[in-house]
Amino acid sequence: MNWNDVIKFANHRNLIPDRRVEKTDEQWRQQLTEEQYRITRLKGTERAHTGALCSIFESGVYGCICCDTALFDSSGKFNSSSGWPSFTEPIKDNVISFIKDTTFGMIRVEIICSTCDAHLGHVFPDGPAPSGLRFCINSEAITLDL
Repeated sequence: MNWNDVIKFANHRNLIPDRRVEKTDEQWRQQLTEEQYRITRLKGTERAHTGALCSIFESGVYGCICCDTALFDSSGKFNSSSGWPSFTEPIKDNVISFIKDTTFGMIRVEIICSTCDAHLGHVFPDGPAPSGLRFCINSEAITLDL
């Protein structure tokens, strides 16, 4: 996957996930902490350098806090100095969906969990090889399974 793929998905059609998880707003509120809910269901962002998973680089798999879908392998995590956990690529291309985001007077690409539509963060074309991508993720949106 590269930046051209990201733009194609954001402008046209995302890949179909292996499964879907859908819950009511009340079910999400009962399952998640207030901060997890704000970030994943209301498209919030945690403050830079405050997330618990920002500086952890242990081996494992990072999954969606809402539906447990495996999203990123720790081998693709890198220190971007951005203040959020950053990854070069998802575990599988169809676990992330891409949405053109024009909020706050800029154009970005939002990334959501394709299984449950949880807001995860954004992707940028300034990451390291081989993908050149930086998946910038809110710590509150993911879990680390060691």
